[in-house]
Amino acid sequence: MTNKDTGFTKSCGNVFADLGLDNAEELQAKSTLAQTIRDIIKHRNLTQAKAAKLLDTHQTQVSRLNSGAGIDSMSFDLLMNWLTKLDRNVTVTIKKTPRHQADCGHIQVAV
Repeated sequence: MTNKDTGFTKSCGNVFADLGLDNAEELQAKSTLAQTIRDIIKHRNLTQAKAAKLLDTHQTQVSRLNSGAGIDSMSFDLLMNWLTKLDRNVTVTIKKTPRHQADCGHIQVAV
């Protein structure tokens, strides 16, 4: 919805959908997981090197995570495994799509 008085377009709540990306829900979910990981790393005052060691990955992956670059190429499995290494429980809930929902199922992350 464009607001003619202010010249901006109101977001639908998902910046990736606002940008017209095909995999917007997936990117939003990965972004939420990645932000949670970044928040934990920051809260623990971990350097990228220490975080990489804890996550059993390379420092360049932690750098990519921090910058947001390449999150689309990170798998859900990788992000969820990193969360468990950061002492978080990850629960995946699968539900049948409601009848009133015309299109296919959706991906959503709640923290």
